[in-house]
Amino acid sequence: MTPGLEFLEVLPSEEWAGRVAADLVACLRANPRLRLCLPTGDTPAPVYMSLVDALARGEASLGQATILLLDEYVGLPADDPARCDARLRRELIDRVDPPPMAFHPVRVDESAPEEAAADLDAIAADGLDLTLLGLGANGHVGMNEPGSTADSPTRVIPLTEPTREVATERYGARRAPVAGITLGLDRILASRQVWLLVTGERKAEVLARALLGPEDPGCPASFLRRHPRLRVIADEPAATALDSTR
Repeated sequence: MTPGLEFLEVLPSEEWAGRVAADLVACLRANPRLRLCLPTGDTPAPVYMSLVDALARGEASLGQATILLLDEYVGLPADDPARCDARLRRELIDRVDPPPMAFHPVRVDESAPEEAAADLDAIAADGLDLTLLGLGANGHVGMNEPGSTADSPTRVIPLTEPTREVATERYGARRAPVAGITLGLDRILASRQVWLLVTGERKAEVLARALLGPEDPGCPASFLRRHPRLRVIADEPAATALDSTR
């Protein structure tokens, strides 16, 4: 670990997904009734692939676990490929047997967005054992866009242009969403553990800003350093700016 960054773990790229999945398996074996908040996106996708393989080998089970979706786009139809709930089902939920005891998507199709956000917050208020996060190129976590602070609640939030572009250009949304629903940083920081997953050289500068810069609403991930059980699990390319910044 890097001095002053005891929460940081840097792994070889070829080992990264398997090691994170193995740690998730260990958590499930220690607590089969784990309450997990999970993200979607390109970063966690290989972790879920490795986790599915491990569960198929019988190394652990999600059968008693509860999974809460971290965030969701507003305004995308249920069959849109970029939908967070659809992606997590494709990559994890529908690929494991037994399935999770409970899966809580953001019920944006069944309620007004503000009501769906309130429902998500109420489920999170029952307690989360582990929250996994990716890191946005603009420093967001979940859809807590720049301007968010450590006490930002679960809410409907306008999306920045870069986040909208990712939805269409990388995730295949048929139209650019203008808003999202996200678990607030207040609930994320109340989780018993938080793991920030970061891969790729394109995330190197924002990771250095999040870990070494001041707490800054312009980089909401910087507030994660307040958490007493934060783990930042990066691959080697994502960590390249840390030493030079120090």
